[in-house]
Amino acid sequence: MDWQRTETRDKNLTRERIIESAMRAFAEQGYHDTSMDDIVRRSGFSKGAIYFHFPGKEALFYALVSRLADALEAAARSSIEQERGAVARVDAALQTLLGMISRHPRLARVVLASGGGLGPSLDPHLMKLHERFARFIKEYLDKAVQDGSLAAIDTEVVAYAWLGAIKEIVIRWLRARNRDPLERVICALRVLLLRSIGIEVSGAGKAGKE
Repeated sequence: MDWQRTETRDKNLTRERIIESAMRAFAEQGYHDTSMDDIVRRSGFSKGAIYFHFPGKEALFYALVSRLADALEAAARSSIEQERGAVARVDAALQTLLGMISRHPRLARVVLASGGGLGPSLDPHLMKLHERFARFIKEYLDKAVQDGSLAAIDTEVVAYAWLGAIKEIVIRWLRARNRDPLERVICALRVLLLRSIGIEVSGAGKAGKE
């Protein structure tokens, strides 16, 4: 029935508004310094409405992280499908990840800068998120090795090393007082990561095997 569809749509919109409000709060204040009351004030909903959708702050944070992961992977796969060749697809996967961080540093702060020491209930969820990103990168590195575009490498080690480098650089940028534009930092990082697996590329150019 129409009223049921309308009710479902309204509930989904409410849920999205709550998640958006939580994202801003976590990004600006950090996870531990954000209370449910902070999220209530930002969202404009009553505390009862928020608890109807989320039993607590941990559930809200997990919902936020899951949504970010889904959005990032969908965007990356869409970009990758437009490229031909395994190396170009590796580069597309990397550029999508770095590009989203560049466009949405607030999201990076939530997932990366706030992603350590949150406690035994949340840290495993963030570990799963990082593992998901690593598997995603590894998938396209494996394809590049299989078709001979890349020399044989330990793609799992490379994937986790890339994630570690991305996290360190982005967190350092977020905490810096006087900082270069993130786009410039991201561009330099992309070149460095691709060169680490033998792909020579200029700052704005297409990737190509050396």
